[in-house]
Amino acid sequence: MSVAFRRESDEEHKEPKFELPLPPGPNLVTARGLALIEARAAALEAAVAAESGDEAREVLRRELRYWNTRRTTAQIAPAPEEGVVGIGSRVRIRLNGKERLIDLVGHDEADPSADRLSFQAPLAKALIGAEEGDRLDFGGRGQAIEIVAIETIPD
Repeated sequence: MSVAFRRESDEEHKEPKFELPLPPGPNLVTARGLALIEARAAALEAAVAAESGDEAREVLRRELRYWNTRRTTAQIAPAPEEGVVGIGSRVRIRLNGKERLIDLVGHDEADPSADRLSFQAPLAKALIGAEEGDRLDFGGRGQAIEIVAIETIPD
């Protein structure tokens, strides 16, 4: 019989499922960020246990592997020096004539729409190490950012 008439299984044509990509670099987090990671992993463990469908359970397990890896590799960032921007800082800046209040946090805790930036974001990288009153270059413009105030993110 010709191979052209042979029915191949549907499994042979499925795309391979790769693991969720991990962000490059160290997994620095705030204490709040670590708590969020642990809560997400616990919620996924419960969802896996409650799921009866094999395919849906495998999707949940894949996501759980990601969060378990993030939990095991998490390192709480050292507190920034007083008056110096670092991970865990809340920074009031003036950029393009507008003031913004930005929290510098770990990757998994970041939410740019709420001005919670990952320490790996370009704006955050520009801010780290700055002090109140500093003017920083950003986006190809000299002295584009003015540091107005720096404090620790409240718990």
